[in-house]
Amino acid sequence: MRGETRVKRGKGWVSERGMGRSGRVESSLHKKFFRILLEVSSGILVTMQPRCASWILCLALILLFVPAAASITQAQVIKSGPSSCPGVALTFDLCPVRNGAGYDQALIDYLIEQKIPATFFMSGKWIAKHDRQVKALLQIPFFEVGTHGEVHAHMPLHSAEEQKQEILGPVRLLKAKYNHDANMFRPPYGEFNDETVNVTRDLGLQFILWDVVSGDPDPTLTADQIEGRLKRFVRKGSVIVMHANGKGKHTNEVVQDLHQHLLPERHLTPMTVSDLLNCKQTPP
Repeated sequence: MRGETRVKRGKGWVSERGMGRSGRVESSLHKKFFRILLEVSSGILVTMQPRCASWILCLALILLFVPAAASITQAQVIKSGPSSCPGVALTFDLCPVRNGAGYDQALIDYLIEQKIPATFFMSGKWIAKHDRQVKALLQIPFFEVGTHGEVHAHMPLHSAEEQKQEILGPVRLLKAKYNHDANMFRPPYGEFNDETVNVTRDLGLQFILWDVVSGDPDPTLTADQIEGRLKRFVRKGSVIVMHANGKGKHTNEVVQDLHQHLLPERHLTPMTVSDLLNCKQTPP
């Protein structure tokens, strides 16, 4: 996972950076709607044939409610906690890996030693190969576990039913083998479409993304560069995405810097995602 999140819209891909255009589209559509209402109030539509006037009014309603429906869908995708909360969520993806142990033991040891709350998103393939580590993580009271798809698939390339099975794989495994109810889902690669959001909602799961990309799996980034990125973007309510599967060779070092310097300097407290979402106010 490098750079920005890519989201499938229709037949093309766009990044989250480009999605700001939707606000301008929505504004334009609302202007059209209010212009039509103004024409109605000024008596212009009264002189039209009834069928034509009804068609224009129906079109105006469509223009009003379609953007609203898109906004509702986006509201179901959680990227951060309340901006008034003096905390951040440290989240770690546990994606399957081809080489290596697939587990950053030194990072986990530091989190446990310092009692740092964290949230882990496990893929089904990763769970199947790391039974001992799954049991260990589930026993830590200040850790929480969500899921990250069965085989780390590109979700928008699949049908709604296929996406459902990809999402349900690790959820069922965690329940059947570890008696753990996972209620949070993070899409592999951060990729999703409307079907992904709808399926996740219908399964009763929370759809968790992030607002700060650490870039820790990028082998070209140094620890200083990753820390510099975090200094630019971390703020109250942030959800930071990192990796605990050994893909980030600087992840442990970066987490230590966060814990010892950046977060205390900004009076921010590490939290699980659940605690961050339930955090309402800055304490006096």
